[in-house]
This record gives sequence, structure tokens and C-alpha cells, in this order.
Amino acid sequence: MSTISMRTGTLGVAALAVVGSLALTGCENGDEQTPAQPAASASSGAPAAPGASATPSTGDGAVPAGAPGTAKSGQVFKIGEAAEVPYDYGDFKGSRLALTVTAIEQGTPADLQGLDLGDKANGKVPYYIRYSVKNIGTTDMSYASVGHVKGLLGDGTEAQSLAVIGSFEKCKNESMPKGFAHGQTQTSCAIALAPSSQVKVAGAEYGGNPYNAANKGKAIAWK
Repeated sequence: MSTISMRTGTLGVAALAVVGSLALTGCENGDEQTPAQPAASASSGAPAAPGASATPSTGDGAVPAGAPGTAKSGQVFKIGEAAEVPYDYGDFKGSRLALTVTAIEQGTPADLQGLDLGDKANGKVPYYIRYSVKNIGTTDMSYASVGHVKGLLGDGTEAQSLAVIGSFEKCKNESMPKGFAHGQTQTSCAIALAPSSQVKVAGAEYGGNPYNAANKGKAIAWK
């Protein structure tokens, strides 16, 4: 399934391209973002993810991927249920998160107007996957970005993703703010496109490391 990637600015769209299913806005090699220059930081005062708990470190800040409580490859959670996951990207290796898909909201085709998608938007309905990220490890994750969150159609297949570079008020994809230490929570959003109004985005998945084919894993899901 493809991802539509495009950039917005204060005056409109600057770039538009259809890319591979694992290509993510502002990422390298399909992985999560490495630390970026500070942007306008979002509030980290969102409610803590339910069921999240800290796991003892190994002494150097790292938490093994197989630590107790870690979500298993292919595990399915309920909407609102937290999944404890390792985060092993760039300067954040050994980090640990409680990731929760909190809601899947249906938008309208009119939401896509002004994004200059052309024929690519014909008949498609956007869905907004709201999720929260809580730092339950020992590392400072300032400016980290948690992506690889996608929609699932009713038959279990991946929905097409829409990656917007810039500000899209209906679904803000937020990086972690400065000082994102243990216990801090941030909210974010991913856009999934249903192919028609007769098909719904019924679930979501996270396919970041180690829940990907490169690590012989399978994405975890929320339904």
C-alpha cells in the first residue's frame, strides 16, 4: 500500500509525490527520525497512557527488547490500551515507550481540499489515527519522532497513508518536545485514507523496529 507524501506551507503545497509504503516524512531509510532542530514544541501534558509502567534498565539506560511487558510481535490491543515498545533509533537506542492508539476519527473528503492532491484524492475519505507516546525508559527523547503508525481497513489490509510535511490542523504529527524524559507524554496523529465511503479504516498498526519484516517481526495492532 502506498503513502502519499506532500509538503504544505503558509501559501499552499510545495511538493507532492507518491512513494513506497514505508517511506515517512522527514525520515531516513524508513526509520524514525533522528534528533531535529527544535520546532515549536507541543504540550506534553496529555494524560498518561493507561497501563504503562516503567521497566528497570540494564544499568546503561538500555532496556532489552524482550523485557517483561514488551508487546509481542503481531500482538493485538484494544483502542485505548497501551503497548510497551522498545525504541531503537539513532541517538535514542535503548529507549522505551508506552504507545497507545486512543481514537480513530473519520474525516470528510472536503478535509483534503487545498492539499492539491488532484486525482489521487478522488473518492478517498481521510481517517485520523490519534495516538499518545509516553516515555517509560530512562533516556531523554527530546525531538524524537514516533512514526510507522498506519491505518487498517476492515479486511486487515493496510490503508493508504497520507504524509503531510508542514502544518495540517486536523491531524498534527508532533515530534517529542524538549525535555521529553521519563514519565512525559506527547500526543500525535497519522492520516489514513479509505478508498471510498463504503470502506472504513477500522484499526491501526505500529510497524517500527522490531515489529517489521527486516527484524522478522510483525506489526502490532489496535482494533
